[in-house]
Amino acid sequence: MTDTIIDRCEAQGLRLTDQRRTIASVLEEADDHPDVEELYARASGVDPNISLATVYRTVKLFEESGILEKLDFRDGRARYEDADRDHHDHLIDLHSGEVIEFVDAEIEALQERIAKKLGYELRGHRLELYGVPLKRT
Repeated sequence: MTDTIIDRCEAQGLRLTDQRRTIASVLEEADDHPDVEELYARASGVDPNISLATVYRTVKLFEESGILEKLDFRDGRARYEDADRDHHDHLIDLHSGEVIEFVDAEIEALQERIAKKLGYELRGHRLELYGVPLKRT
């Protein structure tokens, strides 16, 4: 990933108001998987004039434009991440809700082998593991 969210919006000809730029910057800085309410809290901390409705509309626009990816971790909240991030999978802690990103070469190779065995060229995938800690802390 080399371009920023703002760069990709501009390349697609999206009109970027100051509020949309703020939301894009907040998304760019996110190292988690925020939902719209979390994005609103962060963006309104930068610009108090941003409304929740503006965040919803902007997220929808960015998702429809392929800039954001919508994620559903079965917790009742749609979450978002930059669609252009390097590939990774997710492990969701069912006790805490923590989302752990990981990359595993063995899993990637296994998925390729399975697709090939079934007569397909793998073009993409999404893997979400759900679990509880082996030891409670």
